[in-house]
Amino acid sequence: MPDILLEPYVEALDEFPITGTMADKLRAAVRYAVCAPSSHNSQPWRFVLAEGALELRADRSRALPVVDPDDRELVISCGSALFHLCLALRHFGSTPQVERLPSIRDPDLLARVHVTGTWERTAEDEALFHAIPRRHTNRQPFEDRHLPGELGRTLEAAAQASGAWLHVFRTPEARSAIASLVAEADRIQMADKRFRRELAAWLRPNWTDRRDGMPGFALGFGDVMAAAGPLIVRTFDVGRGRAAHDEELAEGSPILALLGTPRDTPYHWLEAGEALSHVLLRAQVDGVSASFLNQPIEVVELRPRLQLVAGRPGYPQMLLRLGFGRETQGTPRRPVSDVLAG
Repeated sequence: MPDILLEPYVEALDEFPITGTMADKLRAAVRYAVCAPSSHNSQPWRFVLAEGALELRADRSRALPVVDPDDRELVISCGSALFHLCLALRHFGSTPQVERLPSIRDPDLLARVHVTGTWERTAEDEALFHAIPRRHTNRQPFEDRHLPGELGRTLEAAAQASGAWLHVFRTPEARSAIASLVAEADRIQMADKRFRRELAAWLRPNWTDRRDGMPGFALGFGDVMAAAGPLIVRTFDVGRGRAAHDEELAEGSPILALLGTPRDTPYHWLEAGEALSHVLLRAQVDGVSASFLNQPIEVVELRPRLQLVAGRPGYPQMLLRLGFGRETQGTPRRPVSDVLAG
Protein backbone atom coordinates (compact mmCIF):
# COMPACT_ATOMS: atom_id res chain seq x y z
CA MET A 1 0.00 0.00 0.00
CA PRO A 2 1.49 3.44 -0.88
CA ASP A 3 2.35 5.88 1.87
CA ILE A 4 -0.59 8.27 1.61
CA LEU A 5 1.06 10.70 4.02
CA LEU A 6 3.76 11.55 1.49
CA GLU A 7 1.34 12.95 -1.10
CA PRO A 8 0.92 16.42 0.48
CA TYR A 9 4.67 16.82 0.92
CA VAL A 10 5.48 15.99 -2.69
CA GLU A 11 2.79 18.35 -3.93
CA ALA A 12 4.04 21.14 -1.70
CA LEU A 13 7.65 20.75 -2.77
CA ASP A 14 6.76 20.74 -6.47
CA GLU A 15 4.36 23.67 -6.31
CA PHE A 16 5.92 26.14 -3.89
CA PRO A 17 5.65 29.55 -5.63
CA ILE A 18 9.17 30.90 -5.30
CA THR A 19 8.24 33.92 -7.45
CA GLY A 20 4.62 34.15 -6.29
CA THR A 21 2.95 36.63 -3.99
CA MET A 22 3.34 36.44 -0.24
CA ALA A 23 -0.21 35.07 0.02
CA ASP A 24 0.75 32.32 -2.44
CA LYS A 25 3.77 31.41 -0.33
CA LEU A 26 1.74 31.33 2.89
CA ARG A 27 -0.85 29.09 1.26
CA ALA A 28 1.87 26.70 0.09
CA ALA A 29 3.48 26.59 3.54
CA VAL A 30 0.19 25.37 5.00
CA ARG A 31 0.74 22.10 3.12
CA TYR A 32 3.61 21.40 5.50
CA ALA A 33 1.76 22.65 8.58
CA VAL A 34 -1.05 20.12 8.19
CA CYS A 35 1.45 17.26 8.43
CA ALA A 36 1.97 17.96 12.13
CA PRO A 37 0.85 15.41 14.74
CA SER A 38 -2.45 15.83 16.59
CA SER A 39 -4.46 13.95 19.21
CA HIS A 40 -6.42 11.09 17.58
CA ASN A 41 -5.22 12.61 14.28
CA SER A 42 -8.09 15.07 14.74
CA GLN A 43 -6.22 17.89 12.93
CA PRO A 44 -8.00 20.62 14.92
CA TRP A 45 -6.65 23.63 13.03
CA ARG A 46 -7.84 26.25 10.59
CA PHE A 47 -5.78 28.78 8.65
CA VAL A 48 -7.08 32.12 7.41
CA LEU A 49 -5.29 34.54 5.08
CA ALA A 50 -6.10 38.04 6.27
CA GLU A 51 -4.42 41.38 5.49
CA GLY A 52 -1.15 39.89 4.31
CA ALA A 53 -0.79 37.55 7.30
CA LEU A 54 -1.76 33.97 8.04
CA GLU A 55 -3.93 33.29 11.07
CA LEU A 56 -3.80 29.97 12.88
CA ARG A 57 -7.14 29.21 14.49
CA ALA A 58 -8.41 26.42 16.72
CA ASP A 59 -11.12 24.32 15.10
CA ARG A 60 -13.08 23.40 18.20
CA SER A 61 -15.58 21.38 16.17
CA ARG A 62 -12.80 18.77 16.19
CA ALA A 63 -12.25 18.90 19.94
CA LEU A 64 -12.12 15.84 22.20
CA PRO A 65 -14.24 16.90 25.19
CA VAL A 66 -13.81 13.69 27.19
CA VAL A 67 -10.07 13.07 26.96
CA ASP A 68 -9.19 16.77 26.52
CA PRO A 69 -11.89 18.82 28.31
CA ASP A 70 -9.79 22.01 28.50
CA ASP A 71 -8.61 21.80 24.86
CA ARG A 72 -5.05 21.57 26.14
CA GLU A 73 -4.03 18.90 23.65
CA LEU A 74 -5.96 20.70 20.91
CA VAL A 75 -3.83 23.83 21.39
CA ILE A 76 -0.66 21.72 21.59
CA SER A 77 -1.61 20.15 18.25
CA CYS A 78 -2.02 23.61 16.73
CA GLY A 79 1.36 24.64 18.14
CA SER A 80 2.91 21.68 16.35
CA ALA A 81 1.37 22.86 13.09
CA LEU A 82 2.75 26.35 13.76
CA PHE A 83 6.30 24.99 14.06
CA HIS A 84 5.95 23.12 10.76
CA LEU A 85 4.60 26.26 9.07
CA CYS A 86 7.48 28.46 10.22
CA LEU A 87 10.03 25.79 9.32
CA ALA A 88 8.64 25.62 5.78
CA LEU A 89 8.72 29.38 5.39
CA ARG A 90 12.36 29.53 6.52
CA HIS A 91 13.27 26.70 4.16
CA PHE A 92 11.89 28.68 1.24
CA GLY A 93 13.79 31.82 2.25
CA SER A 94 11.20 33.81 4.22
CA THR A 95 11.46 35.07 7.81
CA PRO A 96 8.28 34.35 9.82
CA GLN A 97 7.28 36.68 12.63
CA VAL A 98 4.82 35.05 15.01
CA GLU A 99 2.30 36.76 17.28
CA ARG A 100 1.03 34.19 19.77
CA LEU A 101 -2.50 34.61 21.17
CA PRO A 102 -2.76 38.12 19.69
CA SER A 103 -6.39 38.80 20.76
CA ILE A 104 -7.95 38.34 24.21
CA ARG A 105 -11.38 38.81 22.58
CA ASP A 106 -10.87 35.94 20.15
CA PRO A 107 -9.62 32.81 21.96
CA ASP A 108 -9.77 30.74 18.76
CA LEU A 109 -7.08 32.94 17.19
CA LEU A 110 -3.95 31.18 18.43
CA ALA A 111 -1.29 32.85 16.28
CA ARG A 112 -0.79 35.32 13.48
CA VAL A 113 2.19 34.84 11.16
CA HIS A 114 3.72 37.66 9.10
CA VAL A 115 6.68 37.41 6.75
CA THR A 116 9.13 40.20 7.49
CA GLY A 117 11.99 39.57 5.07
CA THR A 118 14.34 36.98 3.68
CA TRP A 119 15.91 34.13 5.65
CA GLU A 120 19.36 32.63 5.27
CA ARG A 121 18.97 28.87 5.54
CA THR A 122 20.86 27.01 8.25
CA ALA A 123 21.98 23.39 8.18
CA GLU A 124 19.80 22.64 11.21
CA ASP A 125 16.67 24.12 9.65
CA GLU A 126 17.31 22.15 6.48
CA ALA A 127 17.75 18.90 8.41
CA LEU A 128 14.50 19.48 10.30
CA PHE A 129 12.60 20.46 7.16
CA HIS A 130 13.66 17.35 5.27
CA ALA A 131 12.58 15.21 8.23
CA ILE A 132 8.96 16.34 7.77
CA PRO A 133 7.97 13.74 5.14
CA ARG A 134 9.63 10.94 7.12
CA ARG A 135 8.10 11.75 10.50
CA HIS A 136 4.97 10.00 11.63
CA THR A 137 3.80 8.42 14.86
CA ASN A 138 5.05 4.86 15.22
CA ARG A 139 2.93 2.93 17.72
CA GLN A 140 4.74 -0.40 17.21
CA PRO A 141 7.32 -1.85 19.64
CA PHE A 142 10.80 -0.44 19.18
CA GLU A 143 13.97 -2.41 18.60
CA ASP A 144 16.16 -3.34 21.54
CA ARG A 145 19.16 -1.27 20.53
CA HIS A 146 20.77 1.86 21.82
CA LEU A 147 20.06 5.30 20.39
CA PRO A 148 22.78 7.82 19.52
CA GLY A 149 24.62 8.67 22.72
CA GLU A 150 23.92 12.40 22.80
CA LEU A 151 20.37 12.21 21.46
CA GLY A 152 18.71 12.74 24.83
CA ARG A 153 20.59 15.96 25.46
CA THR A 154 20.06 17.10 21.89
CA LEU A 155 16.31 16.67 22.28
CA GLU A 156 16.36 18.46 25.63
CA ALA A 157 18.06 21.41 23.93
CA ALA A 158 15.48 21.37 21.12
CA ALA A 159 12.62 21.59 23.62
CA GLN A 160 14.33 24.40 25.50
CA ALA A 161 14.85 26.36 22.28
CA SER A 162 11.09 26.35 21.78
CA GLY A 163 10.18 27.47 25.30
CA ALA A 164 9.57 24.13 27.02
CA TRP A 165 11.60 21.50 28.85
CA LEU A 166 12.18 17.82 28.18
CA HIS A 167 13.06 15.38 30.92
CA VAL A 168 14.52 12.03 29.86
CA PHE A 169 13.92 9.25 32.39
CA ARG A 170 17.30 7.60 32.72
CA THR A 171 16.98 5.19 35.66
CA PRO A 172 15.26 1.79 35.63
CA GLU A 173 13.26 2.80 38.71
CA ALA A 174 11.87 5.90 37.00
CA ARG A 175 11.01 3.99 33.81
CA SER A 176 9.20 1.32 35.81
CA ALA A 177 7.24 3.97 37.71
CA ILE A 178 6.22 5.67 34.46
CA ALA A 179 5.15 2.36 32.91
CA SER A 180 2.98 1.63 35.97
CA LEU A 181 1.33 5.06 35.71
CA VAL A 182 0.58 4.47 32.02
CA ALA A 183 -1.07 1.15 32.84
CA GLU A 184 -3.10 2.65 35.68
CA ALA A 185 -4.29 5.46 33.44
CA ASP A 186 -5.30 2.98 30.74
CA ARG A 187 -7.51 1.10 33.17
CA ILE A 188 -9.16 4.32 34.38
CA GLN A 189 -9.81 5.65 30.87
CA MET A 190 -11.12 2.44 29.36
CA ALA A 191 -13.54 1.95 32.26
CA ASP A 192 -15.23 5.21 31.20
CA LYS A 193 -17.92 4.57 28.58
CA ARG A 194 -17.77 8.20 27.43
CA PHE A 195 -14.03 7.88 26.77
CA ARG A 196 -14.54 4.68 24.80
CA ARG A 197 -17.30 6.22 22.66
CA GLU A 198 -15.12 9.24 21.87
CA LEU A 199 -12.11 7.06 21.01
CA ALA A 200 -14.24 4.77 18.81
CA ALA A 201 -15.50 7.78 16.86
CA TRP A 202 -11.95 8.47 15.65
CA LEU A 203 -11.06 4.88 14.69
CA ARG A 204 -11.18 4.12 10.96
CA PRO A 205 -11.12 0.94 8.87
CA ASN A 206 -8.02 0.38 6.77
CA TRP A 207 -9.81 1.10 3.49
CA THR A 208 -11.46 4.35 4.60
CA ASP A 209 -11.65 7.45 2.39
CA ARG A 210 -11.61 9.65 5.49
CA ARG A 211 -8.54 11.85 5.80
CA ASP A 212 -8.55 12.12 9.59
CA GLY A 213 -8.68 9.80 12.59
CA MET A 214 -6.69 6.63 13.17
CA PRO A 215 -6.90 3.89 10.52
CA GLY A 216 -6.42 0.41 11.87
CA PHE A 217 -3.04 0.02 10.18
CA ALA A 218 -1.68 2.82 12.37
CA LEU A 219 -2.49 0.64 15.40
CA GLY A 220 -1.10 -2.53 13.87
CA PHE A 221 -4.55 -3.96 12.99
CA GLY A 222 -5.38 -6.05 9.96
CA ASP A 223 -8.46 -5.31 7.87
CA VAL A 224 -10.90 -7.39 9.94
CA MET A 225 -9.78 -6.07 13.30
CA ALA A 226 -9.67 -2.50 11.99
CA ALA A 227 -13.30 -2.78 10.83
CA ALA A 228 -14.47 -4.30 14.12
CA GLY A 229 -12.38 -2.03 16.33
CA PRO A 230 -14.88 0.81 16.88
CA LEU A 231 -17.63 -1.62 17.94
CA ILE A 232 -15.31 -3.51 20.29
CA VAL A 233 -14.01 -0.33 21.91
CA ARG A 234 -17.50 1.12 22.39
CA THR A 235 -18.90 -2.10 23.83
CA PHE A 236 -16.22 -3.63 26.02
CA ASP A 237 -13.88 -2.42 28.74
CA VAL A 238 -10.57 -3.57 27.29
CA GLY A 239 -8.55 -1.58 29.80
CA ARG A 240 -6.79 -4.57 31.29
CA GLY A 241 -5.40 -5.72 27.95
CA ARG A 242 -4.52 -2.22 26.84
CA ALA A 243 -2.77 -1.55 30.17
CA ALA A 244 -0.61 -4.66 29.81
CA HIS A 245 0.24 -3.75 26.20
CA ASP A 246 1.17 -0.14 26.94
CA GLU A 247 3.12 -1.02 30.08
CA GLU A 248 5.22 -3.39 28.00
CA LEU A 249 5.71 -0.70 25.34
CA ALA A 250 6.88 1.78 27.96
CA GLU A 251 9.24 -0.66 29.63
CA GLY A 252 10.72 -1.68 26.28
CA SER A 253 11.27 1.79 24.83
CA PRO A 254 14.90 2.96 24.62
CA ILE A 255 13.86 6.47 25.70
CA LEU A 256 10.93 7.68 27.77
CA ALA A 257 10.75 11.46 27.98
CA LEU A 258 8.38 14.02 29.46
CA LEU A 259 7.74 17.36 27.74
CA GLY A 260 6.66 20.12 30.11
CA THR A 261 6.20 23.85 30.49
CA PRO A 262 6.82 26.32 33.34
CA ARG A 263 3.12 27.31 33.43
CA ASP A 264 -0.13 25.72 32.33
CA THR A 265 -1.87 28.31 30.13
CA PRO A 266 -2.98 28.33 26.47
CA TYR A 267 0.12 30.36 25.61
CA HIS A 268 2.35 27.67 27.14
CA TRP A 269 0.33 24.89 25.49
CA LEU A 270 1.01 26.54 22.14
CA GLU A 271 4.72 26.68 22.93
CA ALA A 272 4.59 23.04 24.05
CA GLY A 273 3.27 22.12 20.61
CA GLU A 274 6.09 23.99 18.91
CA ALA A 275 8.61 22.27 21.17
CA LEU A 276 6.98 18.92 20.50
CA SER A 277 7.41 19.22 16.74
CA HIS A 278 10.97 20.45 17.22
CA VAL A 279 11.76 17.36 19.33
CA LEU A 280 10.02 14.91 17.00
CA LEU A 281 11.66 16.25 13.86
CA ARG A 282 15.06 16.42 15.53
CA ALA A 283 14.71 12.76 16.53
CA GLN A 284 13.68 11.87 12.98
CA VAL A 285 16.87 13.44 11.63
CA ASP A 286 18.66 10.52 13.32
CA GLY A 287 16.07 8.01 12.11
CA VAL A 288 14.45 7.78 15.55
CA SER A 289 10.68 7.26 15.72
CA ALA A 290 8.29 8.34 18.47
CA SER A 291 4.80 7.83 19.78
CA PHE A 292 2.82 9.05 22.76
CA LEU A 293 1.84 7.64 26.15
CA ASN A 294 -0.10 10.66 27.37
CA GLN A 295 -2.62 8.76 29.49
CA PRO A 296 -1.11 9.74 32.90
CA ILE A 297 -1.34 13.39 31.86
CA GLU A 298 -4.91 13.07 30.60
CA VAL A 299 -6.10 11.47 33.88
CA VAL A 300 -6.14 14.48 36.19
CA GLU A 301 -5.32 12.67 39.42
CA LEU A 302 -2.23 11.01 37.91
CA ARG A 303 -0.61 14.12 36.46
CA PRO A 304 0.98 15.26 39.77
CA ARG A 305 2.38 11.76 40.33
CA LEU A 306 4.00 11.86 36.91
CA GLN A 307 5.54 15.23 37.72
CA LEU A 308 6.83 13.82 41.01
CA VAL A 309 8.65 11.00 39.23
CA ALA A 310 10.22 13.53 36.86
CA GLY A 311 11.27 15.77 39.76
CA ARG A 312 10.90 18.87 37.59
CA PRO A 313 9.04 22.07 38.49
CA GLY A 314 6.33 22.91 36.02
CA TYR A 315 3.55 21.07 34.23
CA PRO A 316 3.73 17.81 32.25
CA GLN A 317 2.25 18.21 28.78
CA MET A 318 3.30 15.19 26.64
CA LEU A 319 4.84 11.80 27.45
CA LEU A 320 6.94 10.37 24.62
CA ARG A 321 8.54 7.05 23.83
CA LEU A 322 11.37 7.03 21.29
CA GLY A 323 13.38 4.36 19.55
CA PHE A 324 14.25 2.64 16.31
CA GLY A 325 11.30 0.83 14.78
CA ARG A 326 10.34 -0.91 11.60
CA GLU A 327 8.90 1.28 8.85
CA THR A 328 5.18 1.96 9.30
CA GLN A 329 2.62 3.77 7.21
CA GLY A 330 1.72 7.34 8.14
CA THR A 331 -1.83 8.44 8.84
CA PRO A 332 -3.69 10.56 6.26
CA ARG A 333 -4.17 14.33 6.35
CA ARG A 334 -7.04 16.48 5.20
CA PRO A 335 -6.38 18.47 2.04
CA VAL A 336 -5.31 22.07 2.46
CA SER A 337 -8.55 23.21 0.82
CA ASP A 338 -10.44 21.87 3.87
CA VAL A 339 -8.47 23.93 6.40
CA LEU A 340 -7.46 27.13 4.57
CA ALA A 341 -9.66 30.15 3.89
CA GLY A 342 -8.82 33.33 2.04
